[in-house]
Amino acid sequence: MFHRRAAALLGSIAALFLIVPRPRLHAQGETMPERQLKQIVERQKIILDQATKDGDKADEESLRVQVQDVCHDYELLLHDSPDFAAAYAAYGMLLRQIDMPKESAAMLLKANALDPNIPVVKNQLGNYLAEQGKPIEAVNYFIAAIKLEPDEPLYHYELGKLLYEARDDFLKKGVYTRPEIDETMHNAFKKAAELAPDRIEFTYRYAESFADVEKPDWDGALKVWASIEEKMHTPIERQTIRLQAANILIKQGKFDTARVMLSTVTEPVLADQKQKLVAQLPENAKK
Repeated sequence: MFHRRAAALLGSIAALFLIVPRPRLHAQGETMPERQLKQIVERQKIILDQATKDGDKADEESLRVQVQDVCHDYELLLHDSPDFAAAYAAYGMLLRQIDMPKESAAMLLKANALDPNIPVVKNQLGNYLAEQGKPIEAVNYFIAAIKLEPDEPLYHYELGKLLYEARDDFLKKGVYTRPEIDETMHNAFKKAAELAPDRIEFTYRYAESFADVEKPDWDGALKVWASIEEKMHTPIERQTIRLQAANILIKQGKFDTARVMLSTVTEPVLADQKQKLVAQLPENAKK
């Protein structure tokens, strides 16, 4: 069953355990299948945490065997409890982590059929369909995940990313008008940033999204970039943000202000990016 490289496990592992559905407790206590699932997930976490810790030094063959044993435990559990939605969901998440997308999707679809109220399953199915080039089908899963868990920033981020990357498909099919898709995409990134203000990947993408719409609010974008710069810790990080702001100032025709901001970018690694912006400044701008 496992013919993929075990090294595929060494990415985004931590996120898996933040969103794997937890076994549910009933009034009479924990059921045997719930207990078994909890044990499998805990064992899985130990294995993958160690793999992450070992990094490039991880023994790939040993890791492959250990993960194969975990998969075998999932299959035994599902054989004995074929209607256990949470187990299908957890197994599907693991299969996605080890680069088995089709097998993962089959497990997630089964989980969704058994229990349509697991938001992480909706989100992962949306990701799978998007990767398969089916954005129209994918968007409904992302929207469903948001409805089930509106305070999870990842789901809003995934929706925004899909609407941006597949904008032409949505417009061609008439699912959205350009103003509608711009607003929905931008608001999705905004919501993700609001829910997770310390997640730079969300706040940065929100700031970028101002430039992705047909009628950008450049003043609003400058405020967001400024707020991000305040959170940066190193000179190179802060100066990278200033390049973004200078680019906007140039688009606004505020060349003098842009020139002053660019003069504060002194990191050698940013020299090429800086020069491209400097080249856009008109020769007759005040120096």
